[in-house]
Amino acid sequence: MKILVFQHVAIEHPGSFRDTIKAQGHSLHQIELDEGEAIPPLHDYDVLLVMGGPMDVWEEEAHPWLAAEKAAIRAWVSAGKPYLGMCFGAQLLAEAMGGKVGLMKTAPEVGMSQVRQVGAAALFSGLPEQLTCFQWHGAEVCELPPGASLIATNAACRVQGFALGEHAYGLQFHAELTETTAQEWAALPEYAAALETVKGPGSLPLILAEVDAKIDDLQGVARRLILNFLQGATLQVSA
Repeated sequence: MKILVFQHVAIEHPGSFRDTIKAQGHSLHQIELDEGEAIPPLHDYDVLLVMGGPMDVWEEEAHPWLAAEKAAIRAWVSAGKPYLGMCFGAQLLAEAMGGKVGLMKTAPEVGMSQVRQVGAAALFSGLPEQLTCFQWHGAEVCELPPGASLIATNAACRVQGFALGEHAYGLQFHAELTETTAQEWAALPEYAAALETVKGPGSLPLILAEVDAKIDDLQGVARRLILNFLQGATLQVSA
């Protein structure tokens, strides 16, 4: 399959998903929207993967390309084509399909956390009910789109994952981490500010140590999750 990737900053990319995608014989075509790259004709692609970013879904004045991205997502998902959004990509899915996104009522969620499966989503097949994951966000999905179902949650942020039908998924947490992801993201001013708000000044080494201690588990979840998504997408594309 040809997988189209929407990126919103160069360092938020498919990460550890890339190895599994390549091993399955699929191709990635990454578009850097924040750098002015145009969205290509959607009919040329089979799957849409939308990554995170330091901006918010309502900041169309500062980031005019957001309007076109939301329209593309709406058209894609409405056509029943496979979609997976991570963090900002999940929020864009919710906004594009009629849900609501806003700032978290509590502090931003940064660092290692646990989320709990709700129901039995095919995306989580073979994974434990409680998932260890990594977070870095200050906004959240406040209201699910019409017809969406909640598939993951925790106490800090109710909508940690949701599905629209069996083809479109949004995950608030990050499953795509590599060994260098947290260090790279900490260089972004917006993320550095959130880190200090939640963990305090000088807390980056703590975050890096937590990720290092859990990286094998995190990447094991990532492999299973992206395999589940790709298997479902393959069936949908070939139907």
